[in-house]
Amino acid sequence: MKALRRAGQLAAILLSWLVFGSVSLVLNFACAILLLLPGRERHGPAARATIRRLFGAWCAWLHATRLIYVTWTGFTPGRLAGPAVYIANHPGLLDATFILARLPDTICIFKPSVIDNPLLGPAAILAEYASGDAGLDLIRDVAGRVADGRSLLIFPEGTRTVAGVDLNRLKPGFAVIAARAEVPVRLIALHAPRDLLPKGTPWWRLPAFPVWVEVELLGELEAGDMNAMELTALAAKQLSAALVDRPASARQPESVEGHS
Repeated sequence: MKALRRAGQLAAILLSWLVFGSVSLVLNFACAILLLLPGRERHGPAARATIRRLFGAWCAWLHATRLIYVTWTGFTPGRLAGPAVYIANHPGLLDATFILARLPDTICIFKPSVIDNPLLGPAAILAEYASGDAGLDLIRDVAGRVADGRSLLIFPEGTRTVAGVDLNRLKPGFAVIAARAEVPVRLIALHAPRDLLPKGTPWWRLPAFPVWVEVELLGELEAGDMNAMELTALAAKQLSAALVDRPASARQPESVEGHS
């Protein structure tokens, strides 16, 4: 019986990746056509809204397949009002899809290799996502986009959280961007099992399903007169406290009927 259930889960996850990849190909093909037309800048808000809805549909699909149940805590309209720099811990490969499903008009930063990929880049370019590895030019570019009214999602760990720790050391770039754009920093704690596609794990490696994930908007940092390094230290302290106080294993519901 256990082997049969595991086989069903394997079929469900393979089908899920097939759906994800197929939708991504269609989206990027459509975006590639729009990029060739004049006035592509006006399509940015619509592209970001489409990506948000598709990620929401992806989370609903994972729920329907009984693989992953995602809940969002604290994502009320009032707490999401206005542009901001959102920072989150990064335990697994799917984190951005879970978070972007609820953040309004938000951009990300992609590595140049992703932007240059014809199967991934067109949608990111049309959505006006930023591209770069690091440096002052990237900070200026992203800060300008945020100052124009967009929000930014960034994982200041720089990579997925390594095994054996709750949080990698945070990089201060997010604090510099927020200061230059004059927007608040909002913290997101992503509570997820550590075997849900962590760093070094191939995409086809199965965790123990079903999986419960909670995405928790903690609130805004009170920066005051802090410099970037001090604000980064405060963010690390608050994120670490949230992750330690509410371990993922303690929040699995007895029933999934309350999924939202």
